[in-house]
Parts: sequence; structure tokens; C-alpha cells
Amino acid sequence: MTTQSTVPQIGHLIGGQISAAHLRNAYDPGRLDEVVAQVAVGTAEDVDRAVRAAHAAFPGWRDTPVAERVQKLLAAAELVAGSADELAPLLVREHGGVLGEAQTDFALGAGSLQYTVSLTEEFLRPVQFDDEQSFISVEKVPRGVVAAIVPWNMPVVLTMMKLAPALATGNTLVVKPSPFAPAALTLVLHKIADILPPGVLNVVHGEGDVGAALCGHPLVRKVVFTGGTATGRKVVEATASTIKNVTLELGGNDPAIVLDDADTDAVLDRILKGVYTRSGQICFAVKRIYVPRGRYRRFADALCDRVNEYAVGHGLDPQASFGPLNNEAQFKKVLGLLDRTRSSSATLVELGRKLDPSSWDNGYYLLPHVVRDVEHSAPVSCEEQFGPVVPLIAYDDEEQVVSWANDSEYGLCSSVWTTDPDRGLAMARRIEAGSTFINTHSFESLDLRMPFGGVKQSGIGREWSTTGLSAYVEEHAIRRLK
Repeated sequence: MTTQSTVPQIGHLIGGQISAAHLRNAYDPGRLDEVVAQVAVGTAEDVDRAVRAAHAAFPGWRDTPVAERVQKLLAAAELVAGSADELAPLLVREHGGVLGEAQTDFALGAGSLQYTVSLTEEFLRPVQFDDEQSFISVEKVPRGVVAAIVPWNMPVVLTMMKLAPALATGNTLVVKPSPFAPAALTLVLHKIADILPPGVLNVVHGEGDVGAALCGHPLVRKVVFTGGTATGRKVVEATASTIKNVTLELGGNDPAIVLDDADTDAVLDRILKGVYTRSGQICFAVKRIYVPRGRYRRFADALCDRVNEYAVGHGLDPQASFGPLNNEAQFKKVLGLLDRTRSSSATLVELGRKLDPSSWDNGYYLLPHVVRDVEHSAPVSCEEQFGPVVPLIAYDDEEQVVSWANDSEYGLCSSVWTTDPDRGLAMARRIEAGSTFINTHSFESLDLRMPFGGVKQSGIGREWSTTGLSAYVEEHAIRRLK
């Protein structure tokens, strides 16, 4: 058992100073009796100090030459990449993922920083018109203080997706990490802050009250949030009185449509990475699979055979295919969904094996589940499971499956699986989603050149690419008559 003296103490970072008046214990979701870190407990007063520090630092950072900002942030990307060996094991013990997933988080975070920053100088170049009547300059200027509220499932990359465009375009930043994975992220943010002027990057820890204080603070000009749709609604409500710009990346119920010409083995080679990575706790994970009725049984049998090879255990166990769920509330939510499914007409199949059965009750562990013979309208098909559960739904024709894929309040990502590229593209264009992948649906599907975000209840706005940069600037139009 980890002792109190050996765990890191994670404080707020405000104006270049680390502080923590009160600390709480953070526990390993795979070893519930182990303290991973002691983390500062924030208040509205801490939020106010952090926002005011960011506000005070804003004029100097805004006026820093773009090339200088770019160089500092490229150096920050190297710090993120170089921190993986040291901090990925700590991240595993916070969020319950396996080591490879945590290392991927750092790698994607560094890549996101590098790519976004590389776009900045060209993006910020003014658009100008000069004719006989007037001179016009349309200039992109930073908004001011940005508040970033980030989740626990992939905290490094999801934070860098906000930090990179915010700081590169001249804003200052206050980050609120998730209380379920605050330590590794904060330690890497401390490293980044050390190469920036004090107050440019600040971190405040806490629960929902801290997030609400950030969203409602009058000096915060933009809020960017990744998390659940219900919390996203609260973010919008909290920002309404001060009319802030908001970017929201929320929940999803991503459909994967297997067409009748798809190669089953080729599909399974790739699709399962999109189902069970991070125990299914990824916003754009595959959350429902549609299979032609005539191919349903063969596909379902083959998928279950593959999933039955998985082993579940602690994320630092190299044999683990995936680790525990992150927290008690999510664990109970998934258990409740499984109980409802067992009492329905569907067939719930539990698969895989436990790596260390003796430790199973000391963590939020679940074996992988496949739901067979399930209706499109069943709760397990319509709700975001956010756990190691996937329903397989039989469909009769393309019109039906497109209708079912779009029959959701969510619209984050989706995928089409086929051996015919043109057919896949035609179907992709009919799906209501922020992104549709063809013959892929996992982390390898992502490309930094693609804007990322959702439609409907899956969010507002986009991250990555120049579209993502646009969310952090105002356009200032200047016209001089001749």
C-alpha cells in the first residue's frame, strides 16, 4: 500500500506559484486502497486569483511576437513527449488505462501541440485589401483569458488540444483538470509553465463548484470543455450571463455500419480497437455496431471469439488488454445498464478473463460484454455506455441502417466498413456526425488536419486544424478611407 509520504502533492499553479491550502487523497481505480496523489482542493477564491493572474499576464503575452510564442510552445511539445516515461505510469494509476494508452496520450498531446503551433504564423497573418477608396485590414486578435475544463480519460492530449491554440494565438489560460486524473497532467503543465511568463498558464483543481466559478467569471472570455453532455449543458448555463464564446466536445453514441461486402476478419482486425480501448471510456469509441441480417450470426460469433481472448487487469500489468473503469459512479452506471439488458430479450455475453481474480473486488473491473440479438431501440443501443459493452444490431437494408445511425441525440463520430471505397464515401455523406471514418474507427483514425467535434448533443465548435484555431480569436476589421 502506498504511504502518504511517498505520493506526490499536486497544488494549484497560480501566477507562477504552486499552492495548496487543503489536500485530498486521489486513489487508484484498480487498487482502491492505494493513494496515488494528494491533490489541492480549490475554491471560488482560488479561481478568482488564477483568472486575475491570467488577465494580468494577457497584455504581455498577446504582445509577444508570434514567432517567439511558437518557439516556446514547440519547446513545450518536447517537454510533453519527454515526460511520458516518467509520468505515464502515474497516469495509469489515476485513470485506470493500460500503460500503452497512457503513453499514447502523451504522444498525441505532443503531436497536437506541434502541429497546431506550426499553423499559427500563417493563420494569424492579416487579410488586407487596398484600393482607390480605402485600405482594409482584417486582423485576428486573441480573446483574453481562456478557461479549459478537461476530462480524465485522455487528459494530456485533450488538454493540449486546448492549450496549443489558446496560447499560440496569444490568449492566457486557466486549466481545471478532472478530479479523477489530476496529477500527471498537472505535473506536465508545471513543466510547460516554467518556460512561459508567470500567469500565462494557470491550474486550479476542484469539483463542479470550481468549474462553475470559472465559467461564470467575468474576466474569462472563452470556455472550452470536454466531457459529458449533461455537464456541457451546465457549462452553457454558467456562461450565459457573461456571453462567453464556448467550445464543447461532449458525449457520443458512435455507430459503426458494416456493409454486406465487408471482409469480416479485416473489419474485426480494426474495429475492436475502437470498442474496448480505455475500457470503452472514449467519447468517440464505437458504441453500436450494425451488421446485415444475413451475415449477423457469423459476424457475431467471430467478434465474440476475438473478444474472448481479452484479459482484464491493472493497467501496469503488461498482460492486461484493458484496465478498470475510472470511478465508482461510472462503474455503477454500467452495472445498471448491464442489469437492464439482462432482463430484456437481448442476449448479454460476458467474455474474456480476469488476470488477478483475487484483486477483482479492490477495483472497478468489468469483463468485456457483447450484446447479441438486440433491438435498435434498446437502452444499451441508445445510451452512451462508456464501458466495455457493445451491442450488435441486425439491419435489413441501407435505408434502414442510415435512419437508425442518425436516430440519436448524439453525433460525434461514426464509421462505415466496406470493400468498395465509393460506396463507403456515399454512405458516409448521409450520416449525421462531426466525423465519419471509412474502414477505421479508433485513435489511428484521427488526423490533425481534420476538425474534431460533434453535431446535435455532441457539442458546439471544433478542435484541431485552422478551424480549431479560429475559436480562440476575434476578427478585428479596420478600414481607413483615402
